[in-house]
Amino acid sequence: MNDREIVLSGKELHKSFGPKENRRHILKGVSFELYSGEILGIVGESGSGKSTLLKLICGIEKPDSGELIHRGKEYTGIGPEKTGKFLQMIFQDAYGSFDPRMSMEKSLKEGVGVSEEEMVKVIEEVGLTKDLLSRRPRHLSGGQCQRMSVARALLGQADILMCDEVTSALDVTSQAQVVKMIEDVRNKEDVSILFVSHDLALVSNLCDRVMVIKEGEVVDYGETKTVINNPTSEYTKKLLDSVIDI
Repeated sequence: MNDREIVLSGKELHKSFGPKENRRHILKGVSFELYSGEILGIVGESGSGKSTLLKLICGIEKPDSGELIHRGKEYTGIGPEKTGKFLQMIFQDAYGSFDPRMSMEKSLKEGVGVSEEEMVKVIEEVGLTKDLLSRRPRHLSGGQCQRMSVARALLGQADILMCDEVTSALDVTSQAQVVKMIEDVRNKEDVSILFVSHDLALVSNLCDRVMVIKEGEVVDYGETKTVINNPTSEYTKKLLDSVIDI
């Protein structure tokens, strides 16, 4: 992995919220690298800082300190209207990420200039059929809607996809289908993916490397097999112990 290009990195990222006399430190010096074509898993319990990290990366929030770098160029502090040119977020609530009044075709075309041929190609690539483009979000299953989210990100020509608990609202069958779709998209498009989840078993089967966060600090980080087989922190061992079959 180390011979591949680093497409995204964060260096000593700090983020806190609240009044000065009672600040809550959510991220405490988080650093990471995302390589070209890899899936990096970010794991931690609720409140560990995972979603805040994604908000910093895509520009929804600004770090108190630290740097964010895309392909060698620092972009710390710029907003999502600019970061959207190279990275796209795929949310847990796929339904909520689409306008319920618009057809999927209109939603996918919004903000991007794509031909019908390009749209159908991407739709089929994520395992959907073009007849679904005429439907509104409520007429799709949760798995179909999540696939539409990925299609929208690919049509925006982002080279980085950020998946925030994208399978947690789905049933087991849909989870498996979406995970396979993410693997297929990575292999076909050579995009890089940040995959945030509280599910260490899922991450261990999907991701090339994994970063474990506890209370805003990185406590384990490295190749997935290494972290799973030789965790360095008690927190990671606890997460592993809670998994019956990994």
